[in-house]
Amino acid sequence: MDYTQLFSFNGRRVLVIGAGSGIGREAALALAAHGADVICADRNVFAAQETADLLPGGSSVIELDVLDFEAVQATASKFKDIAALVFTAAMNVRKRIVDYTMDEFDQVVNLNLRASFALIQAFAPRLAENGGGSIIGIASIRASVVEPGQSVYAATKAALVQLARTAAAEFGPQGVRVNVIAPGVVETPLTAQISADKEWYNAYASKSALGRWAKPEEMAGAIVYLASQASSFVTGSVLTVDGGWTAIDGRYNPPE
Repeated sequence: MDYTQLFSFNGRRVLVIGAGSGIGREAALALAAHGADVICADRNVFAAQETADLLPGGSSVIELDVLDFEAVQATASKFKDIAALVFTAAMNVRKRIVDYTMDEFDQVVNLNLRASFALIQAFAPRLAENGGGSIIGIASIRASVVEPGQSVYAATKAALVQLARTAAAEFGPQGVRVNVIAPGVVETPLTAQISADKEWYNAYASKSALGRWAKPEEMAGAIVYLASQASSFVTGSVLTVDGGWTAIDGRYNPPE
């Protein structure tokens, strides 16, 4: 075993869906820094191009709406030679259950779960045909711990975990690994509503063991690891990157 090559992506193509911003953009930058030929995909093709322009040597850019099932299938057929797929697209409508509309329910479920299913369904067989590869989704701490207003988002992220585990079981014999990372609170467009409220922002910061929010780039290492040969025996797993949020249950220090 040449351990110097564990994180090398030289000669390997990786498709990052959601590369236009946030965790997806940082994943693309990190993978390219390790030698990957990164394909930047996003519904916002201009944002994807901005990411591609930051990569050494440039990158392929494609416009992709993951809610378009036929487009997902066509993209999987076009990029049959990828070694890894990273998908980050998600949304949240923070409302209590009684205030949710069914249209909002459908929007969150369709993007967070239905699209994830479509991507795995389309790409896992292609990776299997090529002898294997890695698929990485973005779950959340909300897959395991919740608060008021997170019902549908939390349900979709818990479902994504089980979807990834099932895909890992079905495609594992063909060398396809399927994992998710579970971020805590990360400063991305998805959390802009919270960041804009100082009290809310500070409350979340104090909940983690590190006492702060994560930057999107702090998720990149976990993604690189799961896409690389360093994780060749890791599948069906949830890699939690939450600053200790789910490890502790409060900040009170009992008297000695």
